[in-house]
Amino acid sequence: MPGSARCPRGRARTRPGGGPVPEEPSVPAPAGEPDAVRSDAQEAQEAATGSGTTSGAATVRTAPADSVRRPAAAAPPGARPRSPAPDWQQWQPQRPEPPAWVTAVRPVTPAPVRVAALWSVLATAVLSSLLLGDGAGLNLLIVAVPAALGACVTARAAGRLPRPWTLAWALGGMALLVVPALRDGALPTFLAVVAALSLGALALQGCRTWPGLVLGPLGLLGALGPGAVWGWQGLRERVGGSRGRLLPVVRTVAIAAVLLVVFGALFASADEAFAGLLGDLTPDVDVTDGPWHFLLFGLGLTGALAAAHTAAAPMRWDRVTVRPGRPRARLEWALPLIVLDLLFAVFVAVQLAVLAGGYDDVLRKTGLTYSEYARQGFWQLLGATLLVLVVIGLARRWAPRDGAGDRTLVRCVLGALCLLTLVVVASALRRMDLYVDAYGLTQLRLSVAAVELWLGLVIVLMLVAGAVGGRWLPRAVVASGAAAVLLFGLFSPDALVAERNVQRYESSGKIDIRYLQELSADAAPALDRLPDDLRSCALRGIQRKLAEDGPEPWYATSRSERRARDLLAERPIEPERHSCATRFASDRFGEFGDPGGYGEEYGEEYGEYGGSGDLRDEP
Repeated sequence: MPGSARCPRGRARTRPGGGPVPEEPSVPAPAGEPDAVRSDAQEAQEAATGSGTTSGAATVRTAPADSVRRPAAAAPPGARPRSPAPDWQQWQPQRPEPPAWVTAVRPVTPAPVRVAALWSVLATAVLSSLLLGDGAGLNLLIVAVPAALGACVTARAAGRLPRPWTLAWALGGMALLVVPALRDGALPTFLAVVAALSLGALALQGCRTWPGLVLGPLGLLGALGPGAVWGWQGLRERVGGSRGRLLPVVRTVAIAAVLLVVFGALFASADEAFAGLLGDLTPDVDVTDGPWHFLLFGLGLTGALAAAHTAAAPMRWDRVTVRPGRPRARLEWALPLIVLDLLFAVFVAVQLAVLAGGYDDVLRKTGLTYSEYARQGFWQLLGATLLVLVVIGLARRWAPRDGAGDRTLVRCVLGALCLLTLVVVASALRRMDLYVDAYGLTQLRLSVAAVELWLGLVIVLMLVAGAVGGRWLPRAVVASGAAAVLLFGLFSPDALVAERNVQRYESSGKIDIRYLQELSADAAPALDRLPDDLRSCALRGIQRKLAEDGPEPWYATSRSERRARDLLAERPIEPERHSCATRFASDRFGEFGDPGGYGEEYGEEYGEYGGSGDLRDEP
């Protein structure tokens, strides 16, 4: 209706005599006059087409349809209320939330990889492809150097500063890789490489708690995939931003390579000495070994990228916590351990009595042979030492901790158990020494004795930790294990076994030639001191292995192997006219059947192991 029309927006109404006219409430348009109320969209359409009302008629504008409140239609009486629309998303599969510890140990997003790190990774991959296919030796240390440099570059870029324990892990890992360059034995080489990888992972992770030290080496395996993706992204960014500088570098490297190949070939053909030197320094690459070298290149590339990624964004394994057990009452906790301490004390007293009275009386009373008493006793005592470590760990978990009195009780009970266990360790080592004096030293006997000695060192560390505090204990135990592996490799078990058996032959005339033939080249200097006939038989196994391996490059040859080759070249062994086993059979089995040996004295007429006489099966 005209009387209810309102002025257009932006133009106020005035009275005939002047002054503003108060606004009137808007009235909905009647159903019969739809043109009296127009929306903004209708006005815009009419302005575009030129249609609409005349200039004398006032146009009424309304708000958009969604802003006009219309009264809702009343529901009929008795009608049921309308239910809300169902939420179909509630039946969709929901992704489970990861455990809290997984979220806690996740690494931060690493910074883009540096150019120096990429060059180090490439150098590691190339050296792995060229050097690792010929065996283990100095090449392991050569490959590890650029990988460590790449990790150091990324760690400094991430703001990680070296700490004392980080440097200790890194230097310890490098020292362990010296063992394959010096020794030829398979066991010390394997242990040294595994320990070096573990220490390298700890240096990258920076762990210091028990969960961190146990899970830290596994974090390096988890970084293989993310490290490869991180390296590829960094390479694309670097190449895309420096294409103009990359081409001159590639061109320079290509020209240098061509010059080296051309002039190196000319000089090698002109002088035999230079050709020999160049052949010794250059890796022997065969086209038929292409897939193998390509695989080594991929392994070196992936491993170096994983190390660099871990150095930039390590997994935070130290955030994994192990909740302590529920404290027990004093009597409930202490009574079983006190009974165990008394049992250990009785055993120690018996050992002291046996040591004072000698072993002959014990053997007559028990009916055991000399080998049975020494060998079986060692294994039982070794198992007891391992179980004591488990008992101490569980006892610490459920120990009472209400006050100073509880702490004193725990220290006294567990300290007494540790001291008594050290006596058990000494007894086990004494039995092994007696066994070796009677039947000679083998690699297995030496290895288990070394393990027992290291367990005794761990117990000493636990004693000190119980007295002064034990935050340093996890890292000290790992460091002691790495040091034990390093010493085990440097002293060479095969060299010690050969030296001890040669001394035993010089004093008693007993020797096991068949076992000595199975030793590695580390035993060659000690076996070289034997008489000519025994020397030839003992060194025949080493000579056969060296002949099967053939000449190896300098970076894959250990110092022991080179020394063994030199000894055999200076003093060749005698040709094998008949079997060494037949020739020295009396020496091998005389240990058990000789009237002047241990067999008759202790009633061991059937040999150490029921007549087989085999020293290699058991320690």
